[in-house]
Amino acid sequence: MSEVRIAAEPRTVFGKGAARKIRRADKVPAVLYGHGIDPKHLTLPGHEVLLALRTPNVLIRLQGDGVDELALPKGVQRDPIKGFVEHVDLLLVKRGEKVTVEIPVTTTGDVNSEGLLDQQLVSVAVEAEATHIPTGVEVDVEGMEVGTVITAAQLDLPSGATLAADPEAVVLHVIAKPTEEPAAEAAEAAEGETAEAEGEGEGESAEAAAE
Repeated sequence: MSEVRIAAEPRTVFGKGAARKIRRADKVPAVLYGHGIDPKHLTLPGHEVLLALRTPNVLIRLQGDGVDELALPKGVQRDPIKGFVEHVDLLLVKRGEKVTVEIPVTTTGDVNSEGLLDQQLVSVAVEAEATHIPTGVEVDVEGMEVGTVITAAQLDLPSGATLAADPEAVVLHVIAKPTEEPAAEAAEAAEGETAEAEGEGEGESAEAAAE
């Protein structure tokens, strides 16, 4: 995974008012922590951060006054309406060390025509070298029969990654398509009840006329 370089400025003013002022300048408050260091409070350029975060588990090279570190985003706060980044927690990482991250699970192909794919997990936790984090894992579901179950342990993980999730966790399975028979039977029953009611009504009318 390539590094994304982002300029970092030390942040010495805190509080909600200071954070709002930073965001008005199209910048993002951030905290860098890990490896036993005291947390470093930083200010990052908003647009660059937004672009970088489009890549899952992006490796960020922070460079600036007194800062030259590699980091992984571990917590991102976004505005619930506008979606812009409000704050980022960054984990300090070193080359060669292992980290645990969530990677996306995607599928290719189509299951058997009689089945429906039910994906239980859209991501899975793996352990990988900090500078070689896989972008994701694919599962080929082409032709899978009804009843097929794929667990986390059965995933074909990229080279260098090991499973950090429950190996028995169900990632996806193939379920049977619902049949249309119950709906058809209900419709027929409703039609029968309507016809019966109409017949009874006609009989009552004939009796009334006779009287």
